[in-house]
Amino acid sequence: MTIRQQLEERERKDLSPFACLSANSKGRRRPVEPCPVRTCFQRDTDRIVHCKAFRRLKHKTQVFLQPEGDHYRTRMTHTLEVARVARTIARGLGLNEDLTEAAAFGHDLGHTPFGHAGERLLNEIMPGGFRHNEQSLRVVDRLENDGEGLNLTYEVRRAILCHSGPELAETLEGRVVRLSDKIAYLSADIDDALRGGIIYPLDIPAHVAQELGDTHSERINTLVMDIITASQGKDDICQSPEKGRAMADLREFMFESVYRNPVAKGEEGKAQEMIRRLFDYYMADLDKLPPEFQEIREGESPERAVCDYIAGMTDAYAVERYLDLFIPKSWTVK
Repeated sequence: MTIRQQLEERERKDLSPFACLSANSKGRRRPVEPCPVRTCFQRDTDRIVHCKAFRRLKHKTQVFLQPEGDHYRTRMTHTLEVARVARTIARGLGLNEDLTEAAAFGHDLGHTPFGHAGERLLNEIMPGGFRHNEQSLRVVDRLENDGEGLNLTYEVRRAILCHSGPELAETLEGRVVRLSDKIAYLSADIDDALRGGIIYPLDIPAHVAQELGDTHSERINTLVMDIITASQGKDDICQSPEKGRAMADLREFMFESVYRNPVAKGEEGKAQEMIRRLFDYYMADLDKLPPEFQEIREGESPERAVCDYIAGMTDAYAVERYLDLFIPKSWTVK
């Protein structure tokens, strides 16, 4: 037996009957020779971690636009936190940790520069709208690897797509990632908002703090343990009614106090105007798009090509392109 086959046999023996086994994957869009060492989901994790879109996450906004200080979350640190929360839940339920990890690492690859502000703007100006979960799937299916995509397994692709939006993933591992994303961003965003002086500890509703805990680690531990306890022996991922309500109330508080806070989000209008002008510029002169987007322009649509290019930008690169295109440079005598 190869190492991969030994790992697949171990999954059959050790994992929950509700787990998605690597050997039972529905496979890839283009068949490939199995790896002798890695299961198909381990291989997907490696493909995602080594791709360009994953590396760009470190320079993309999570909540606060280009904050001063080293300890605020970026889209990369958020992704790592989601992966850790999701793997802990998967381990506690006897699910496939490798599938869970691959989906967690890939779930936000399609996020725009400047976080949800960028997403809202592209959703406004793109025909048919724009949703980052769909763009994440497009990144792994179409944009990465010189247009060939990463050729991931069906289960990982579905978990990436269904981490937000109306659809639920068929696998419990995909549903774990969906809930872990919410746990990670809510608790981390509280941490960042406290650090930035946007909110203070006593602002958090008392009943939420009593139910979930007062600190970042307490909130995550409470929610993770609740999901593991509530989901044991079930073919779904659940929360207890009490913790589910507390988490929903916490989310509502965060929208009122942080996500719509004019101090925290005061620069978002400028970021959106920047993206709008970049979009209009490239639509007016499509030949200025990089070569890899010309095929998309011809084969799909000009709007799709411009959207793919801008959605893939980091915050810093979008600012750099804007400055280069729209801000006069000082003239000096040589």
